[in-house]
Amino acid sequence: MPDLLHPAPNRALSDAEASCIAKALSHPVRIRILRLIGRQEGCYCGDLCQEIPLAQSTISQHLKVLREAGLIRGTPCGTAVGYCAVPARLKAFRSWAAALAETEGIPAYEPPTLMEDRR
Repeated sequence: MPDLLHPAPNRALSDAEASCIAKALSHPVRIRILRLIGRQEGCYCGDLCQEIPLAQSTISQHLKVLREAGLIRGTPCGTAVGYCAVPARLKAFRSWAAALAETEGIPAYEPPTLMEDRR
């Protein structure tokens, strides 16, 4: 099993790692948290609680999922933990998704025509 908490930099993602990242990004609150952390160049859970109207325990759980996917890092600061984004991890996921989109055998999406919609 790959070490998702300490991924090697500048390395292509395995399918297991990409699946973990996709799962982490599958919730709109986690996407919002990731954007807030990236925009502020780091923050604490309390900062996120002021921005997002959810319980601290809920935000902590979302932070855990993002951390386990390697999308953020937490650094202890006394009794709190400061979180920062790991942009290289998101870029690696983008590269993985682009390679998947170009895989042979995956048909391109074709929107239905108006005539097909009427059937």
